[in-house]
Amino acid sequence: MDMDNLLRRYFGSDDLAQVNAAAIPAATERMLVDLGLKKDPAERFALWSLLYMLGSAPDLDVAFEDEADREAARNFMDLMIKAQQQQE
Repeated sequence: MDMDNLLRRYFGSDDLAQVNAAAIPAATERMLVDLGLKKDPAERFALWSLLYMLGSAPDLDVAFEDEADREAARNFMDLMIKAQQQQE
């Protein structure tokens, strides 16, 4: 699932900076519901990743049944932390 498509689907724009801050909680709630309904691992990971970047991702053991998916999520979190540290 393409991140730009996710942003357009839930926020109406592929530029999060243009999204009204008041719209973020409702969009986040829809993403959490969809995360619970999706069966495709790639779609679930994409949703979880966006939720993580927004600070709303559920815990790994809740979001992913498979240990390999949890490990991929841990790797993603590590990459995001390193990217943030490089910006500082």
